[in-house]
Parts: sequence; C-alpha cells; structure tokens
Amino acid sequence: MMTLEKFEEASEVVQKVTLNTSLIFSDYLTEQTGNKIYLKPENMQFTGAYKVRGAYYKISTLSEEDRKKGLITASAGNHAQGVAYAAKLYGVQATIVMPTTTPLMKVNRTKNYGANVVLYGNVYDEACEYAYKLAEEQGLTFIHPFDDLDVATGQGTIAMEIFKELPTVDYILVPVGGGGLATGVSTLAKLLNPNVTVIGVEPANASCLKESIKQGKVVTLPSASTIADGTAVKTPGSIIFPYVSQNLDDIIEVEDEELIVAFLDMVENHKMVVENSGLLTVAALKHLDCKGKKIVSILSGGNMDIITMSSTLQHGLIERGRIFTVSVLLPDKPGELVKVANIIAGQQGNVVKLEHNQFVSINRSAAVELRITLEAFGHEHKEQIVNALEREGYKPKVVRPNI
Repeated sequence: MMTLEKFEEASEVVQKVTLNTSLIFSDYLTEQTGNKIYLKPENMQFTGAYKVRGAYYKISTLSEEDRKKGLITASAGNHAQGVAYAAKLYGVQATIVMPTTTPLMKVNRTKNYGANVVLYGNVYDEACEYAYKLAEEQGLTFIHPFDDLDVATGQGTIAMEIFKELPTVDYILVPVGGGGLATGVSTLAKLLNPNVTVIGVEPANASCLKESIKQGKVVTLPSASTIADGTAVKTPGSIIFPYVSQNLDDIIEVEDEELIVAFLDMVENHKMVVENSGLLTVAALKHLDCKGKKIVSILSGGNMDIITMSSTLQHGLIERGRIFTVSVLLPDKPGELVKVANIIAGQQGNVVKLEHNQFVSINRSAAVELRITLEAFGHEHKEQIVNALEREGYKPKVVRPNI
C-alpha cells in the first residue's frame, strides 16, 4: 500500500542520493499564462532526472540476497542511470536493457556508472520484454521503471518537497510515460491535500494512460512515436493503474511541436536544458483554463544529447519566426540580387543563407529563383520583411527552411 508513512520513509531515504531542487518561480511563464508558475527542476539531479529517487528507494527495500543476485531493468535512459548509480552505491552489479533509439549520451552515462548496457528493441516496451527474459535466464532481480509501488513511492517524494515549499499549491503538472511518477506524486499530493489538482501530461502520440483511463483498463497502443523519448511508452503499469486513475484529476496531451517551443523558452528565459519529456508540463501550461492559480510544473529530466539539442533549437527558432526562408523570382541580370538585399537590409533582416536556382524556368532571363534564409525578431518582423518585398513588386513565398 502507498501510505503516508511509506512516503515519509522514502523521503528520508532518498535524501542520501538527491540534490536540493528548490522551486523556481518563473516570471516569464507567469506573465505568459496569468498564473503563478513554479518549476520543480528535477533535471538538476546528479543523474539528470528524478528517476534516482524510485530506483534508490526500491533497492533499499530489497533483501541482501536479492541485491547480490544482480539487478536488471529496462529504460529509455533516465531510470537506467538511476538504477546504475544506485547499484554502484550499494556495490552491486546492474544490467540495463535500453532501446536502440536511446540517445548516445544516456547510454554512455549509464555505462559510466558501471552498468552493463544491452541495446534491444525500438521502444521501451520491447526492451522491457527482453529484460524480463534475461532476468529469468540469469536469475537477476528486476527493478521495474514504473510499475512498482516502491518505485512509485520513491518518485512521489517530489510531492513532499513541493508541499514543504509551497503548501498552498493549487495545481501540480506531472509528465506521464508509464505512470510511475504520476502515481507517486498524485497519490501523496491527495494524501497531503485532497483539494489539490494533479494533472498528468502525455505526448499526443504516446498517450497510453489517457486511453487506458478512458477504457477503464490497461490498454496497449499500437505505437508510441514522439520526440519525448523518455515517455514513449505503449502500455502503462497495471499495478499502479488503480492509484493513478483514482488520483489524477485530468490528463493533457501535448504535440511534439509544442515541446520544441517549450525547449526554447527554458533555454532563453531560465538558462536550463530540459529534455523533451521534462518539457511536457511546460507546454501543457497553455492548455489550462484557469487564472491566478499557483501551479508547479515538474521538469522531470535534462538528459539531452547535443545533436538532439541542436536540432530542437533550430526547429524552435523556425516555430518562433526567428528563422525563415522566403522564395522570390527575379530576372537573371546584374543588380537584381543587390536590390533584394537592400530591401531586406532596410527592414533589419539578417541573411543567413542564399540559394540561387537558375533552372527554375526555361527562360533564365525571365526568372530565376532566389531562396533567402533570414534571421528575424519574430513573426511580426518576419511579416514586415515579406510585405516590403511585395511592395517592391516581388512575389515572395515563405517556404520551410532547409537548415
């Protein structure tokens, strides 16, 4: 059972491995939403995510015999690092099965904690099935990333810290993958204050918990395709399902495109790197129909590799109108390119790249295509530049940048 006494015990245990992640008041998000927004930065934990809480508490409840058998788990990255780190502290061996799509940084960091990493399957569910197989064959002790009441209790210690800092919190937003974090946080939150509203946030293309609650039973999605790799789960936990379905007040679905914009918000306004799964609660703020409430967004992790980070930043700039490409047709004769450049300069646009295509028309002298990739201050500035080109007789067409 997930009791208040268990959560209190877990809170004491996890203090041995967690860093202080005090709430951060966000002036920017407060202004954007009309609510008082606080961030719970679990991305700042030593392992880069909240998962160390559940992993360490679970291992603390095991017998010495079960620990010595060796531990095994399946994870898309954050639970992997939590188990690997906790196992290292206990002096036991851990084997981690990770999907082949797991970012390289998460794989390498898991190995650095001394764990044996096995890459298998395209999504978490396939990796988990293989981990169970290895556990049975090799007699290892399985540590489930979310479908375990002790693990969920460890994760729920986040709620204890939130209430200690902000006893009058109105809403808590929590990311949802398999449901362990949401189970722990929502169950403890309701024990501490039955009137608090706890909302789970899932990727729109991996909303296994919302579909399961809708049908009143655990269901498996046909796929889980999302850039929020840490929450790309097709089947929620069956053991925790009764708790999370009872204690969550609602579930919000977020599109991948919204996560890209949220990443830019965190980098620019809070100087923090938060992985896509951790950004679910930030993106969900715009979906809430309330004003003047005290809302805590849990940032569950920050383990993002550089390539993904670079791609996300570029796409975020495009979504914000900060980078765009405009195509114009002009005669192929001296001076035309200078005219276009002067128009853009007059509007304070900054040229990033030019592509000159002479073969767009059979008659080159009549028309060649010029594609200009530009930096702008945002959508309004972008429109000013486009309108200026129109006034000078060009017929600009905004196209997707190729960057």
